[in-house]
Amino acid sequence: MERKFSLHFLPDIFVKQTQNSINMAWQEIDNQLKMKFLFKDFVHAFGFMTQVALVAEKHDHHPWWANVYNQVEIALTTHDAGNIVTEKDRKLAQAIDEIYKLYQ
Repeated sequence: MERKFSLHFLPDIFVKQTQNSINMAWQEIDNQLKMKFLFKDFVHAFGFMTQVALVAEKHDHHPWWANVYNQVEIALTTHDAGNIVTEKDRKLAQAIDEIYKLYQ
């Protein structure tokens, strides 16, 4: 059964905020794609994580992540392939970038 999720459930106030990324591009470090994101506040960071969770579930690929107040750090690796970066990670990273654009 295919799951379908909408990314458009947040009020406009969350979508139209000016945000900045700590790192401007994903970095491949220790067989992981890594990125840090910076948001206006905790609510925006948590909203972003909620949207990423829905997309990750759809991709059946789940990130490692950490959140402290307005910062979200994400690391992607494919466990089934021996903990290396694969196309699956790159596709999810691209989807995450698209979500992040909603917060800029």
